[in-house]
Amino acid sequence: MWIVQLALRRPYTFVVLGLLILIMGPLAIMRMPTDIFPSINIPVVSAIWRYTGLSTVEMEGRIVSNFERAMSATVNDIARIESQTYNGIGVIKTFFHPGANVPASLSQIVAIAQTVIGGYPQGTTAPLILQYNASTVPILQLSLTSKTLAEHEIFDLANSFMRTQLATIQGAVMPYPYGGKFRSVMVDIDQRALQAKGLSPLDVVNAVNAQNLILPTGTAKIGELEYDVALNGSPKTIQELNDLPIKTTDNGTIYIHDVAQVHDGFQPQTNIVRHDGQRAVLVNILKYGSASTLDIV
Repeated sequence: MWIVQLALRRPYTFVVLGLLILIMGPLAIMRMPTDIFPSINIPVVSAIWRYTGLSTVEMEGRIVSNFERAMSATVNDIARIESQTYNGIGVIKTFFHPGANVPASLSQIVAIAQTVIGGYPQGTTAPLILQYNASTVPILQLSLTSKTLAEHEIFDLANSFMRTQLATIQGAVMPYPYGGKFRSVMVDIDQRALQAKGLSPLDVVNAVNAQNLILPTGTAKIGELEYDVALNGSPKTIQELNDLPIKTTDNGTIYIHDVAQVHDGFQPQTNIVRHDGQRAVLVNILKYGSASTLDIV
């Protein structure tokens, strides 16, 4: 009863409080974060190692296992480590205890990856390291098809252009697309022509590496003007790669197009996506952390 008596003695105070509730209520509803999935803070860091052509057994024994042992000795607050090994790919997931300092652990993983890579097979590149948690779930899927573009061209558009534009959306994470073919400049060697010329595949590799160089050039100052200097150390078209010389003999110069064909191609395809029976590329959009699913959509 005391609150009724207080309201009767101070009517203007309760009128102001009622107006504040009337104003603040809709503002609180509009500004309150809404989401479909709860935020589950179980931090996970993935390290993805790639070495094209290395078998599953070699990938596991020479790269994945060594990296797991190195992390267990140098990275703090590890709860458990899981790994999956494929032909040429090793995926290592590191789960951390709740409350762990994930940025510090992430820096430790990057540091140990740069350290152990020196003892790995020659040609091993640094891993792709991704941080996410249990709330990072796929919420959208984009399917890309075309009646005029090839699969590797669709994949290149999705990977190189679409992902970079969608990455500006707060809380959205886009892994590599599924399906399609990874666009690459390929050199198809004619083994019989190579043997007839007395060459080996390594000669073709050396010719491409020696004549496809990115070199710093600087500038040249002539009088009052300063000019940029450009070198022709790197071919600008695929046809120029075909015309690179491999070896000079008494019978003339042997070019790459004599023993091989350089073309705009793709790496061996490892997965296929179909949309209405037509080859397509699938882009997954993941929700990251505490970002609102509805806002991302």
